[in-house]
Amino acid sequence: MPSVYALKSAFQKLLSPAASGLNTLGVTANEVTLAAAITSIAYGAAIGFYPQVQALWFGLPAFLFVRMALNALDGMLARDYGQASKKGAFLNELGDIVSDAALILGFWGLGAGLAAAVFALTAALSEVAGLGAQAICGVRRYDGPFGKSDRAVVLGVIGCLVGLDLLGPMLLCGLLWLCAAGALFTCWQRIAAALREDA
Repeated sequence: MPSVYALKSAFQKLLSPAASGLNTLGVTANEVTLAAAITSIAYGAAIGFYPQVQALWFGLPAFLFVRMALNALDGMLARDYGQASKKGAFLNELGDIVSDAALILGFWGLGAGLAAAVFALTAALSEVAGLGAQAICGVRRYDGPFGKSDRAVVLGVIGCLVGLDLLGPMLLCGLLWLCAAGALFTCWQRIAAALREDA
């Protein structure tokens, strides 16, 4: 199904000079992974504890773009510059899940705690389903329609709407419940695709 993930190769081409520069500076893939996770936790905490600061919500799309760039860069450093490792693979997967959860749970400060928690859980389940596919048939599944990149785009849009004061608690909760449903459907898609491949 259509997904922002389809743009990954073009995005990586744009980031090639940055990956080369980071490698020249001695920055490792694992350091980039940790930076993405730590900054995501910090940003999620900031919007959670200070939801009244509109600048944080307007800044969310930019932060999510930077996070996507860091996620791409750690993979490029690992693959293209011989930095791949089992430790790095664990950090990458765990970092993605923790980062997603931190940013999604940041919406609790707007009275959307339950919806945000369920969305964070279903987002994590969709990533676990992708990893389960790798264990079953040897191929990591990134199927849409609501993978990591898609969630980032939607969260950025929701952040802007919050910043513009266009979302009350009920509407925000409704959107987050829809996001949770999308993540759950993505989970099912990945499981079904893995089982078809293994058949």
